[in-house]
Amino acid sequence: MYIVYFLYSERDKKLYIGCTSNLKTRIIKHNNGEVLATKDRRPLILIRSENFENKGDAFNRERFLKSLWGAREKKKILVNYLN
Repeated sequence: MYIVYFLYSERDKKLYIGCTSNLKTRIIKHNNGEVLATKDRRPLILIRSENFENKGDAFNRERFLKSLWGAREKKKILVNYLN
């Protein structure tokens, strides 16, 4: 199983989207500063995750969310979290 996860940065108030097969370990790495992309954005809070049976489907979803088209959906998720 693969997981697309949404992390909220308390520092810059933005979302980070990632994909992994081991969510618990990955979040620990993010919050320990072991992931370059989020090292300066800590602390990070998991606000949502989506499960996929197929690695390709998970990475396609991550890619979409990081695209211009996915920005709207990402914004809705963030607004729902903040409310």
